[in-house]
Amino acid sequence: MTSLGDREARADHHHADIAGSCLFDRRVSAIAHVSVVAYFVNKVTRQSGCAACTRAARGRSAWRARVLHGTLSVVTCEQDQACGEQYSGDVKSVLLTEEQIRAKTQELGAAIGEKYRDIEGDLLLVTVLKGAVMFVSDLARAIPIPTQMEFMAVSSYGSATSSSGVVRILKDLDRDIQNLDVLIVEDIIDSGLTLSWLMRNLASRGPRSLNVVSLLRKPEAKKVDVDVALVGFEIPNEFVVGYGLDYGERYRDLPFIGTLHPRVYTD
Repeated sequence: MTSLGDREARADHHHADIAGSCLFDRRVSAIAHVSVVAYFVNKVTRQSGCAACTRAARGRSAWRARVLHGTLSVVTCEQDQACGEQYSGDVKSVLLTEEQIRAKTQELGAAIGEKYRDIEGDLLLVTVLKGAVMFVSDLARAIPIPTQMEFMAVSSYGSATSSSGVVRILKDLDRDIQNLDVLIVEDIIDSGLTLSWLMRNLASRGPRSLNVVSLLRKPEAKKVDVDVALVGFEIPNEFVVGYGLDYGERYRDLPFIGTLHPRVYTD
């Protein structure tokens, strides 16, 4: 059994399907090596056995689909010596700079504010510990409407680099979410198994609406179809660290998102 609080034990980084229960209307777009995407869910279709998901979708206005494309130039640390100097050359390359992450977070915050501007009460941001803590902190400040935060910790049976999707809760929410507008804030989408479970679990609690925003998504790593409200960047299927993402609880404090030298995994 591995704890999803430890990113070393969770290459799933969860994500949402609602496979066989609720199907989000999905549009996918990709460009070049890396895509910058702002993707909005259009609707939720009802299927048998998904009353909770239907309740979560009730009262939601459709989100107009909008896709923003952009390519990234990977910077190797031989070219840029300011690549996590505190980690003695462990960082191999930078995929997303601090400036790119900041700009995208502001963009996502504005989109969320536009979507939820007419809701009753505050928007509740739900985050699974620990990887998305930095992202949710910055995102909350970029959203131009009142927000509140809740945190969960879960564990998943699986190997050190993958999740089986069999999940148990280590720390639950501290409040009832019935009739609240809930936005799950994620760091990265890999296989989609754990978030699929999480979406079903939270939907069963009767929120007024339930959506997902993720900073990163790896299309090549998915094991189940994943439909989320917003995605910041689509990245290659590589293990990444920084900006809250760790390997062995290290590298979370890097201000950028990058990859590690292979020797780090064998030392």
